[in-house]
Amino acid sequence: MSRSTRLFEIIQMLRAADAPVTADQLAEKLEVSTRTVYRDIAELQAQRTPIEGEAGVGYLMRRGYDLPPLNFDAEEVEALWVGLSMLARTGDSHLQRAARRICDKIDALHCPADWLQVSTWGAPVDDPAKGCIPVASYREAIRAEQKLRITYVNGAGERSERVIRPVALIYHIECTMLAGWCELRGGFRHFRTDRIWACEDTGQSFRGQGSSLRDLWNEQEGKDPAAQTV
Repeated sequence: MSRSTRLFEIIQMLRAADAPVTADQLAEKLEVSTRTVYRDIAELQAQRTPIEGEAGVGYLMRRGYDLPPLNFDAEEVEALWVGLSMLARTGDSHLQRAARRICDKIDALHCPADWLQVSTWGAPVDDPAKGCIPVASYREAIRAEQKLRITYVNGAGERSERVIRPVALIYHIECTMLAGWCELRGGFRHFRTDRIWACEDTGQSFRGQGSSLRDLWNEQEGKDPAAQTV
């Protein structure tokens, strides 16, 4: 997260808060150190953002500091709430946290739609504490067009080492699939992320090829919906 994005997130969290928010609480949500939060608060106050409070007590946004209301009608807000809540089914913990931040921003400007409940049943959460590889790392590799070296175990329990050029993530109810050009097989393959036992950045880029590979993959998917998996 860039510093400018982090400053914006601090403003949004303080605007949505009903009570003082401590630097420790902000740091936990932003996944940064408390010292970084203190520096960010000082920077915002220097920019005359009306943040009141102090270290050890907590911070509040002075009333009246509002952004223009979002132009969503009631049904659009409900659609957003349901759609964001369904991210809990993906198992992607980073997207889930982002969805909660968006819901907080919507709640700050509209009546909450938390009476709409969505089942969380779906793919297991990619908890690094349990040895899972965060799905966010695959998204980052796709954006950066970085090759990945993975250890994969297929449905038959066979292990293989692959170098892939990741091009897309497909979220199903029960699992998430990583689509990529497999250098071992010389073609596109789909990998269940819950069967990837190890993943590392090779340090090699396929910069400039991502869009073309994705177009080719989409073309193949269109011709053959049952594209090969491993």
